[in-house]
Parts: sequence; structure tokens; C-alpha cells
Amino acid sequence: MPEVRVETVVLDAAGSRQIGSRTRSSELLSERAAEVQAAIVQASSIAQQSLSGTSQRDGWSVSSAEVTFGLTLGAEAGVILSKASAEASFEITLTVERHPGTP
Repeated sequence: MPEVRVETVVLDAAGSRQIGSRTRSSELLSERAAEVQAAIVQASSIAQQSLSGTSQRDGWSVSSAEVTFGLTLGAEAGVILSKASAEASFEITLTVERHPGTP
């Protein structure tokens, strides 16, 4: 099996990312698999719990959802949601439909 390496970032004492050529490092993805899997499960759970709280309103309800998020691996340990840009790193797209027969 080929080696898959992922770039890691250094977090300062405040937990902020430090990205620069001298602070870049990489690790084998297989060594970080448990952290990545845990982050995916946690993000999925948050999205599912939030969506389960939505209810039909005036004949409209959420019929589907798409969740997109980015992960950044810290050089020490741990996974953080990506902060690669000023835009949101946790995006949810909802499809809302009106039920037939609703006024």
C-alpha cells in the first residue's frame, strides 16, 4: 500500500494556526486515522442532531441536507475544523420542499 502523507500545521499556545514554510511538516495519514475518523463522526453527529430538531412549518420541511467541512491536522495532535479562509469551514446546504396538499 502506498504511503499517504498529510500536511500538518503548528498551533500556538492560543490554538491559532501558524502556517509558513518553516512550520510545515507532514505525517502518515494512517497514523492520524483515528483522529480524522473521530472528527468526522463528531461533525456528522452535530449536523444530524441539528437537523432532527427541524420540524414542518406551514407545509414546508427539510427534505435533504448536504454537509461539507474541512479538517486541519495539528502537528502535535488533534484535529481542528479548517480555518483556511475567512469563509465558513462548516457548510450545510438544505433543500426545503412544500408538501402536496398544503395551502
